[in-house]
Amino acid sequence: MASTGWKRLKSTLQISHDYSVRPAGLKWRSNTLFIVATVAVGLFTDLFLYGLVVPILPYMLQDRAGVPKEQVQSYTSGLLAAYAGASVLFSPLAGYLADKTSTRQGPFLLGLTALLLATVMLFLGQSVAVLAIARIFQGISAAFVWTIGLALCLETVGPENLGKTIGSIFSFISVGNLVSPLLGGVLYEKTGFAGVFGIAFAILFIDFFMRVLVIEKKVAKRYDDNDQNTANAESTLSYDQSDRNDGGEDEDADEESPLLNNRKKEDDLADFKLSKDQSALARKIPILPLLSDPRLLTAFLVAFIQAMLLGSFDATIPTVAQELFNFDSLKSGILFLPLGVFDLVIGPLAGWFVDKYGTKPGAVIGYTYLIPVLALLRLPHASGKDQMILYGALLALSGIGLAIIGAPSIVEAGAVVQKYYEANPDFFGEQGPYAQLYGLNSMVFSLGLTVGPELAGELKQRIGYGNMNAVLAAISGLTAILCYFFLGGKPQWVKARK
Repeated sequence: MASTGWKRLKSTLQISHDYSVRPAGLKWRSNTLFIVATVAVGLFTDLFLYGLVVPILPYMLQDRAGVPKEQVQSYTSGLLAAYAGASVLFSPLAGYLADKTSTRQGPFLLGLTALLLATVMLFLGQSVAVLAIARIFQGISAAFVWTIGLALCLETVGPENLGKTIGSIFSFISVGNLVSPLLGGVLYEKTGFAGVFGIAFAILFIDFFMRVLVIEKKVAKRYDDNDQNTANAESTLSYDQSDRNDGGEDEDADEESPLLNNRKKEDDLADFKLSKDQSALARKIPILPLLSDPRLLTAFLVAFIQAMLLGSFDATIPTVAQELFNFDSLKSGILFLPLGVFDLVIGPLAGWFVDKYGTKPGAVIGYTYLIPVLALLRLPHASGKDQMILYGALLALSGIGLAIIGAPSIVEAGAVVQKYYEANPDFFGEQGPYAQLYGLNSMVFSLGLTVGPELAGELKQRIGYGNMNAVLAAISGLTAILCYFFLGGKPQWVKARK
């Protein structure tokens, strides 16, 4: 009896690889909506716990680790850097490991385990060393959840629907990014560390439950193979019978159409063929030969610039709010609401636009739009209600631009790798290098989040806030030009000149 119960449990948790025993709830556990929701909750948990802890780090350092008040700022910056550095270093490793495993679920759960360890250490930690290790574990978790999550999304919805899916997910997780710092500060003030970490463990439980239950579509397909083969055999038999009754003219047309389609597809994929003499390292890490493609490199650059802009807002909004309006930390946090609230509405619409019209127009419109908006951020210059409203309005306009540029880089990178995979299936194997791709994307994005605050802080201190935003506006303009020439392929007029 106990043995039978254990077998059922293994099947339910998808630990067993006996595909003759169908797990309970296979249909809804492998449903597209449930898989995407699981990825969204995983990304939400990562950002939520990151933001929840940030406002109480100074108090943890002072009250628990005994750090002198004058050193709190430098230690806080060091803990933030530990998170970003770990994410940068482990993102490629997460992608490599994920592409070497038969399913994404194992590495996905591994990332959550790292986050659970980090949360426990932050809750119990009494020294700077323990807190630093906890932040490193948080960075490792971020590397795995973003890498595996994005690869799982692409495999689930396909490249043609990736834009609106990413836009919708980013809209959802932006809520966690916006609310968590405010919630962390309020909970700490009202309930202390117990309230902060109580909600953290509750969200971790929900995330763990969903990650254990989810079944990837390719895994579900293995369970359905027998039924599918039977259905295909019956369908083929029926088709053959009806085909015999048809006239020869239709038969010729049916034979000719696939040939034309195949020829067109081969022509489209000709530029993505890889040479046969690849190095041993390239065969071991098949994403490497793709890094010479200007479209893929531009997609990575766009992701870096996007993260750099986000990081610059994170670093400068609190200090500007304090300098101009004498805001405390709570009021400064409220200023982030207009910056991110438009992501809820604009994010899915921008993703739909990218899916329908391509990455080039989406990225060019987004970065071009940001040029005047960033330049106008120099206007607020003194205290007063009208200046606060003006600053809030400009941050809202900036939020629209940040929502528009959310999807193009991820969608473009996925589309390019998809082309290489279709053109060279033998080189990449069954799974393709998608997890390696998003591992690199996560690394580049984390690097942008690291560089952004440092660059913005240094520029603000040296040339002032208005001129700092003018530099960021110029960077957005250059990015828009690069997107026009490389994302989605070269413009038609450039190709015509060759």
